[in-house]
Amino acid sequence: MLIANRSEIAVRIIRTARVMGIRSVAVFSDADAGSLAVKLADEAVCIGPPPARESYLAIEKIMAAAKASGADAVHPGYGFLAENADFAATCVEAGLIFVGPTAATIRAMGDKAQARVRMAAAGVPVLQGYDGEDRSPGALAKAAETIGFPLLIKPSAGGGGKGMRVVETAGDLPAALHAAQREAVAAFGDGRVILELYLQKARHVEVQVFADSFGNVVHLFDRDCSVQRRHQKVIEEAPAPDLPQTLRRDLHRAAITCARSVDYRGAGTVEFLVADDRFFFMEMNTRLQVEHPVTEAITGLDLVEWQLRVAAGERLPLPQAAITCQGHAMEARLCAEDPDSGFLPSTGRIEHLALPAGRPGIRVDTGFQAGDCISVHYDSLLAKIIARGADRGDAMARLAAALRATEVVGPATNRAFLARIIDHPAFAGIDDLDTRFIERHDADLLAPAPPPEASVIAAAAFLALRGMERVSGQAADPADPFSPWDRTHGWRLGGAASRRLELAIAGDTAAVDVTWAREGYELAFAGHRLSVSGRSEPGGAARLRIDDRLVNLRFFAQGADIHLFAGGMVYRFTVLAPGRSQGGKETAGGRIVSPMPGLVLAVSATAGDAVEKGQALVVIEAMKMEHTVAAPRAGRVRSVDVGVGEQVVAGAELVVLEADA
Repeated sequence: MLIANRSEIAVRIIRTARVMGIRSVAVFSDADAGSLAVKLADEAVCIGPPPARESYLAIEKIMAAAKASGADAVHPGYGFLAENADFAATCVEAGLIFVGPTAATIRAMGDKAQARVRMAAAGVPVLQGYDGEDRSPGALAKAAETIGFPLLIKPSAGGGGKGMRVVETAGDLPAALHAAQREAVAAFGDGRVILELYLQKARHVEVQVFADSFGNVVHLFDRDCSVQRRHQKVIEEAPAPDLPQTLRRDLHRAAITCARSVDYRGAGTVEFLVADDRFFFMEMNTRLQVEHPVTEAITGLDLVEWQLRVAAGERLPLPQAAITCQGHAMEARLCAEDPDSGFLPSTGRIEHLALPAGRPGIRVDTGFQAGDCISVHYDSLLAKIIARGADRGDAMARLAAALRATEVVGPATNRAFLARIIDHPAFAGIDDLDTRFIERHDADLLAPAPPPEASVIAAAAFLALRGMERVSGQAADPADPFSPWDRTHGWRLGGAASRRLELAIAGDTAAVDVTWAREGYELAFAGHRLSVSGRSEPGGAARLRIDDRLVNLRFFAQGADIHLFAGGMVYRFTVLAPGRSQGGKETAGGRIVSPMPGLVLAVSATAGDAVEKGQALVVIEAMKMEHTVAAPRAGRVRSVDVGVGEQVVAGAELVVLEADA
């Protein structure tokens, strides 16, 4: 079986294929040549350069790889070509088994306008909206007046939150339409959109369905995916908490009705909005979902195995009555993005990665290892951390502990942001759980991290000193290994030695006066006096005594940097050379630079334009998402230094404003 995908989902499929005795063939771009999926597969075929359109989206290259490898079947995973009807049809025409529904089914449910019409005809509730053939700006504006505001713009040909825009007023509609259509073309090759009434307070609840070619259709219960940012799911859980039993039963029935109405086969997910004990059809994803592990956790089933058995022509492994739900499960999406910088994508080499796999009740799905690079060409998902517990509270506690134990050095991640969501009282309370949860609580979830406590600074100083002593000891080659003159522990004829150590962290500098003691150090800084002793291991574990406290922690040292993992927090300390200040990033007056590498999609300013603070100047695409670079202040544009279609690096000059008078 050839897996037409990459990273975490490719690894996930390979593991089940191996258990079932099916040989796996991975495909990879030049950027993924050393990836975990390539290492685990029985065979791997290069399909082109890093850009997805030249590799993972290139149907002809994937078909050539399938032919060259002698594959019998193709599994599309999710994303890329997973819901591309032409790809499914091409596979079947080539004599391959496509692990998924038929091309006709994918077309029927892939077009959101057509899907709305079908569901309404089948008796499944749909939101008030517009799905007519006339998609001209005038027709859409007229439809918007009828629907009312706020409303939601959705691409007709795709899902996953891409291209979706909430429009609050009629005046915002033209710009939002233009942006939504542009992103839809980039993501799905189709700029058609539909309009729907936007519910201010609604939950996102979905039902996992499965069907075989013998007419059997079952549900595997439900999931709540309400915690989202920019329509992208962040936390998912199963079953959906606190649903009235009648409503839950009606959701399951509606999902099965949806599957039957399009002669479905394989794994699918029907997504609904739930508000005031009413529900409305959103869309059907004709593939495996990113969040499928939470369903596996509560049912004890392997959904990929079910996919492969159904694709091979077998009946569903279990009837509805035999499928049970036990416990509760939650999944957090660990992504390479920086919440402190507006969730900009973060790229680069993963220097250190320790994920909490193997802890009781914890599962980790990832396609990355330490030493891999996060590329600008693909999405930012680094890993999925899944917790299963006896009930929702138990699952939350396990997930919170797993997030605290997660260690990543290199690209920035949303780990701390995820942990704050799980720890937030409103998340535990359920009553506040809806699609605007993050928006409503962003002040708490994005609050600046507190400065490190004195004990944390003391631990960093201890590790820095031991690291310097270790390096110094390795460099020395004394003739007498017992000579006190070659020791590095601070012994001197006149008494204990002392020195000043400077540690930079988060823009500040801690000046620590160090005196060597018999078993460690006496530290003085910022009004604190602490004694520190203990031991550290090169593998990253340390057990320290700080005054009368015993502390266990983990760390990762690289060059002058010490990354300290303590109390669920991550601190990055830099040991400064004597006389060296930390320094800051200098910004030249008027220069607006790219915050990340990416592709320029739009430029909305020209030289001589007067712009207001916050006005959009350039739109850049990175990691399959759009990011708008806005004017930091009012002024006049002196020059525009990029054009649409250019690939820019982080720090590249985009626009220059006239210097302030």
